[in-house]
Amino acid sequence: MKTGRLLVFSRAPVPGKTKTRLISRLGATGAARLHARLIRQTLDTACAPELPPVDLWCAPAPQAAFFRQCARDFPISLHRQEGEDLGQRMQYALHQTLKQADRAILIGTDCPNLTRDDLLQAEELLNEHDAVLGPAHDGGYYLLGLKNAPRDLFTNIPWGSDRVAALTRSRMHALGWSHGELRVQHDLDRPEDQRHFPQLFPDSDSTL
Repeated sequence: MKTGRLLVFSRAPVPGKTKTRLISRLGATGAARLHARLIRQTLDTACAPELPPVDLWCAPAPQAAFFRQCARDFPISLHRQEGEDLGQRMQYALHQTLKQADRAILIGTDCPNLTRDDLLQAEELLNEHDAVLGPAHDGGYYLLGLKNAPRDLFTNIPWGSDRVAALTRSRMHALGWSHGELRVQHDLDRPEDQRHFPQLFPDSDSTL
């Protein structure tokens, strides 16, 4: 029987330190509140009973009051992110998880339209492939599913650029892996992304 884990990556929703690209539109407090809402929405989706157990990987530390409240409200365990950049932090979390599980799916909290069915499909694709990727319209990815987490998959990647998904595919190919892909989705990270999520901004101009 396959044993898997679902990893959710997030920073604490601290005003001025989270969703900084949205501060010009929402203000520091508004951006942090939006981030908190997205984290809880992601956990609600990820904690569906049909899905693997959920680990919330926290930055800067799981002791933050918001994360402790999440652990009371959802059936999750808390872990500290470790590493100098996003690639190191993801590789560390996946490597640690795969010591005890034979598969791991990692997601962030920036994809409001992510559904339980997307996560179930990722699980199914991992039955057939070495990896699964959920590409984003901005050139990054919102989901990564793996059975192994070699450092080569995460080093020298320009995180935050429009080349992340393409370079990750190339690394998978170089490793001799097969991979499946989910539907392309929009992230919510910049002011111009707001138009894709009218349900989150009912009073805003959708043309922004």
